[in-house]
Amino acid sequence: MLLHGFPSSSRSFDTLIPLLATRYHLIAPDFPGFGHSDAPPPPAYAYTFDHLAQTMDHLLEALNIERYSLYIHDYGAPVGMRLIMAHPERLQVLITQNGNIYQAGLGAKWSKIAQYWADPAAHPEVIDAFLSPEGTEQRHTLGTSHPECYNPDTWTDEIAHLSKPGQREIQAALLYDYQTNVAAYPAWQAWLRQHRPPTLVAWGANDPSFIAAGATAFRNDLPDAEIHLLDAGHFPLDEKNDETAALILTFMAKHLLSSALAEREGAER
Repeated sequence: MLLHGFPSSSRSFDTLIPLLATRYHLIAPDFPGFGHSDAPPPPAYAYTFDHLAQTMDHLLEALNIERYSLYIHDYGAPVGMRLIMAHPERLQVLITQNGNIYQAGLGAKWSKIAQYWADPAAHPEVIDAFLSPEGTEQRHTLGTSHPECYNPDTWTDEIAHLSKPGQREIQAALLYDYQTNVAAYPAWQAWLRQHRPPTLVAWGANDPSFIAAGATAFRNDLPDAEIHLLDAGHFPLDEKNDETAALILTFMAKHLLSSALAEREGAER
């Protein structure tokens, strides 16, 4: 299951899916308010990370999926961690790519966002910058040393989506609610320490939003985590797609095979 970030959609996995689909069945939903999913106005749908996770949970139940491996990126991290906490028995393998759950991983811009959390009305410039065309492009291009790898259609499509009626209200609600994720970090970290799921960290090391310290921090709770810092920004798939796919395929082959053998041995006993 591939869970996307802001302000993207399942389209961000367009280049990754064909490389993984030769071996695995993939689900890449758009969150409500993103991509081609419905975007009901906030009075009709509560745009919180709790609610996004509940919606994804309902999707999994509707598809009768009881076990899955999880890839989380950006907003997909708090949604995915809520799914894990609600149904820990369903998780096989965890893959995080700039999906942060550590205070150490928050870049400099989060101090300004914290001011927005304290008083949204006093800091409209934060949401203005968050939704601006310049900010949308820079989410892709800041930190890259290979700008020629980037397709401008990626952010022009995102800009068009963010310009739709109602998007400012939707994204402002989610940005405000993001503080609940930071508050939940200690609980998520404690769960990882207790359960030790096989975890792959494939992180764009030059991301100014979720900095590289957020990747290496996983080692504090998961000493056996496989951690790779890639020469990429916030959207590593834009320039490190093949490398990411190779890491995922190798990691999942190793750990899912081990899990299958353990389950088989348990059944034979």
